[in-house]
Amino acid sequence: MALAVASAAISRLPFREIHGKWLAGKVTRGMVGQAFRVNAAKGVSSICEPLPPDRPLWFPGSSPPEWLDGSLPGDFGFDPLGLGSDPELLRWFAQAELIHSRWAMLAVAGILIPEWLESVGFIDSFNWFDAGSQEYFADPLTLFIVQLALMGWVEGRRWADYIKPGCVDIEPKLPHKENPKPDVGYPGGLWFDPMMWGRGSPEPVMVLRTKEIKNGRLAMLAFVGFCFQAIYTGEEPLENLKAHVANPGHCNIFTAFSSH
Repeated sequence: MALAVASAAISRLPFREIHGKWLAGKVTRGMVGQAFRVNAAKGVSSICEPLPPDRPLWFPGSSPPEWLDGSLPGDFGFDPLGLGSDPELLRWFAQAELIHSRWAMLAVAGILIPEWLESVGFIDSFNWFDAGSQEYFADPLTLFIVQLALMGWVEGRRWADYIKPGCVDIEPKLPHKENPKPDVGYPGGLWFDPMMWGRGSPEPVMVLRTKEIKNGRLAMLAFVGFCFQAIYTGEEPLENLKAHVANPGHCNIFTAFSSH
């Protein structure tokens, strides 16, 4: 709970006062309401290169905003409200979406896997939306304080890395060994990229990062769906799926809403 509240709160903070020296990209500033020219490849990621102009877009034949140049993983030119026209906010939104995507993927796995384990008899009485009322090895206040301290330390280091990329690098520095180039949100190195998938030419790195953000977006939508399922049906996701497969005409989203 503490993690979810802290993550949601931080992602809503306005960072318009961030000093321009933290942005490596070239920015042409104008009056309020005017468009900003942003090279996101330099300001958001130091590894990925922009995709070609004929990259896939969310609406075929449309023209993407100039600040979405294809350098961000998962950039399909969708920003109808112009939220990313401010370079500082674009940089922050990219990191906020990335971290929320990762937490959502962990949350979805943490919901589906225990439910499946319960169905095959490995665990008993699993219910993800009642997990907070269960008894654990410590009381809720102790768990909250421990989680707050640990996550506060981790989030503090992540924030420091956002402000000054590479300042919290824990990669061992060995002679005659070149360490990975720091890239905010992608620590890499021995601890976070032991297979070295995130190194090398920019093209495969962009492919992997795009897959991650696309799966993360799907996981965020899935988690919202799980919440509605719990509220409207009182059942778990796999139970709802089995009921829908068995009788799709009478067990679907429309019947769920109409029955409440």
